[in-house]
Amino acid sequence: MAGRIPDRDITAIREQTRIEDIVGDYVALRRAGADSLKGLCPFHDEKSPSFHVRPNHGHFHCFGCGEGGDVYSFLQKQEHVSFVEAVEQLADRIGYQINYEGGGTAIKRDRGTRARLVAANAAAAKFYAAALQSPEAQPARDYLKERDFDAVAAVQFGCGYAPAGWDTMTKALLSQGFEFSELEAAGLSKQGRKGPIDRFHRRLLWPIRNLAGDIIGFGARKLFDDDNLGKYMNTPETMLYKKSQVLFGLDHAKKSIAKGHQVVVVEGYTDVMAMHLAGVTTAVASCGTAFGEDHLALIRRLMMDDSYFRGEVIYTFDGDDAGKAAALKAFEGEQSISGQTFVAIAPDGMDPCELRQEKGDAAVRDLIARRVPMFEFAIKALLAGHDLDTAEGRVHALRDTVPVVARIKDIALRDEYARQLAGWVGWEEVAQVLGRVREEGARIRKAQGVPAVSGRGNSRGGRNRPEAESAPTSARPQPNDPRLWPQREALKAALQYPAIAGTVFDSLPVECFNEPAYAIVRQAMTGLGGTSAGLGGAAWVDAVRNAVDDPIIDPLVTELAVESMPVDEDNIPRYISSVLARLQEVWVGTQIADIKSRLRRMAPSDDPDGYNAVFGDLVALEAYRRSLLEQAVDPIVGAG
Repeated sequence: MAGRIPDRDITAIREQTRIEDIVGDYVALRRAGADSLKGLCPFHDEKSPSFHVRPNHGHFHCFGCGEGGDVYSFLQKQEHVSFVEAVEQLADRIGYQINYEGGGTAIKRDRGTRARLVAANAAAAKFYAAALQSPEAQPARDYLKERDFDAVAAVQFGCGYAPAGWDTMTKALLSQGFEFSELEAAGLSKQGRKGPIDRFHRRLLWPIRNLAGDIIGFGARKLFDDDNLGKYMNTPETMLYKKSQVLFGLDHAKKSIAKGHQVVVVEGYTDVMAMHLAGVTTAVASCGTAFGEDHLALIRRLMMDDSYFRGEVIYTFDGDDAGKAAALKAFEGEQSISGQTFVAIAPDGMDPCELRQEKGDAAVRDLIARRVPMFEFAIKALLAGHDLDTAEGRVHALRDTVPVVARIKDIALRDEYARQLAGWVGWEEVAQVLGRVREEGARIRKAQGVPAVSGRGNSRGGRNRPEAESAPTSARPQPNDPRLWPQREALKAALQYPAIAGTVFDSLPVECFNEPAYAIVRQAMTGLGGTSAGLGGAAWVDAVRNAVDDPIIDPLVTELAVESMPVDEDNIPRYISSVLARLQEVWVGTQIADIKSRLRRMAPSDDPDGYNAVFGDLVALEAYRRSLLEQAVDPIVGAG
């Protein structure tokens, strides 16, 4: 039995460990100052990063939930391990030899429970990988070969084989010093009628790793017809393996996900392999359960998916009816994602693995490049079931699709899809479709217990309206939110000084205003003809308020119209010019990120002209962004 870990070793390990490297295994960190890194907190769900790491101090703190401490505290909270296990994990990581008091360096350490389970899984993975080379595993090797996976790919993804013997693996690990209780706790073995037996038999296996790279479980695929335990089996829930919180392939994909702000969600282990081998290195798959909220939280922390780093979540489904149904089911939970969500469906009912077999790596990359927005896919999938050439078909199509559009929580996006729906159906009265969507939205919120808001009456010359959709009070952005500072100041400029904001403001892409409340105000201005409409002063402000027609956003228009600019009157023109440049620069930055992502998915050898054209766009945009930065004001000054 090992003695206690001396304080000098605890201190030495802490000093020799870079906390940013440990935290970086779980959270995408970005520079936030001279000695500060920030990211999305792994201990609570948040959309804006409030989790900070101070490398020189070796500490972390979340200003959102209050969690904080040193590198040991982080591992204890993140991995649910004891202090001793946290120290030993870090010692192993940096190759530090602990001198246990009362035993010296030669004494065998009594490792913590979690560490023992990780070690057992690692030993099992080694055993299974070796078994894959045995004559008995020929069907497993054939299965991989038939899907164009060679021995190198098998090693890359840790493929293995569970032999036929009832307790072959269990005996092997018991001989290595593991106890049956540990193998059972790890989900590797179970108690049979005549003693301990293996959990997996005669199956192709894939090890499943956590973000830190530890093997925490296995996925097993049926190979033989007389195996009646289901096509796929997974490790049961254990201390290490929580199926709602793990993703196969994440250990391979995490760096690409963090760098490209994109994740591709596929349905199977071979689909992940096919994607990665084809060059789509952001692919992952859920393990034995649907892709859910915990998976999204995990991905968002890697993408740092907030207003500055908006990410893409791309679902791939089989092209058959079952695949489309799965995509529509995913749509139900999509709105909890801050980033953009897309669907990619391969032709002829193929999954990504089959697509790679039939048409090659380029077809897999092209599948992802041709993704469509989730909302658009869901709506068009429903429209496909109706004959839009007849009046009856169009009426029924609207009945089916209006409730889908009404469930979109983003007000601006909902209205835009209502307008697009009218075009897709061929309904001439766009306003009628928009009105039906808003009414259905109000009905849905009422059913959910959200209080309805009465119409405004005619005191301001406005029209009465039915109980309508209205964003909750929280939809109004905080005036001092620094992330939204350029949007707020640009709207203030357009309301207070329309002649100065002028055509530059009117030409801003609508995507510049990604805060829903601000997008509504911008859309109201555009609907009136923009700043060039010839209105000014109170008349302009009143016109925008009437056009907004929303009791929650209405006061925001007044607020923006009276809030002072943070500069002297003489500097107003220059300030407005710099604010608009800043807003454009933020938007151009997102376009640059999109183009870089597209370039990573393209192969220059497949389409040299197309690649060079996209690269030329990137160079031009980066030059434009630099010119905007020269005009833009420091947001810290503006926000003050």
